[in-house]
Amino acid sequence: MKKLLTALLVLCTGAGGVFGLFASSNEPVKLPEDWGDVLVVYYSATGSTEKIAGYIADATGGDVFELVPAEPYTSADLNWRNGDSRVSIEHENTELQNSVALVSSVPENWENYGTVFIGYPIWWGIAAWPVNGFVTANDFTGKNVVPFCTSLSSGLGDSGSLLAEMAGEGIWFDGRRFRSGASEQDVLDWLSGLK
Repeated sequence: MKKLLTALLVLCTGAGGVFGLFASSNEPVKLPEDWGDVLVVYYSATGSTEKIAGYIADATGGDVFELVPAEPYTSADLNWRNGDSRVSIEHENTELQNSVALVSSVPENWENYGTVFIGYPIWWGIAAWPVNGFVTANDFTGKNVVPFCTSLSSGLGDSGSLLAEMAGEGIWFDGRRFRSGASEQDVLDWLSGLK
């Protein structure tokens, strides 16, 4: 009996043991040293992108900057199945997409950040247009920019490259699409592979 208890104790605690498999390290993800301070910028229509942004900020020790439209989108505005909804009308008119005013589009101490994660939901295969005002309002020269998005089924598509084109500057990386129910571990696995 004593040997059995000892074996169980070693299994559960020694060399990581069973419990070690489920323990959270709480250590920040190590991004390349030359990436500098991290800012996580996001627009979230339903909370899914906000959750992923929080995981990224926690893992990298980054600051967070939420993009808030001056005229917030209501549930009715977001109903893409209704041809008369705000997003449907904006979808048909790129001028409207590029003129969504934000409460604030320039983060404090913008020049101090070396790496910027930009998160958004996918709308009609591209980044939700409230992000456009942020991208065009800031100078990305010399910054590492990593897009990420959330969607039920659509992939990242050309959304990151279209934002890079809009920005005109910066070192833009391939981004990542997360499903609405993505876990913190999904995000950590992705971040650990960034180079």
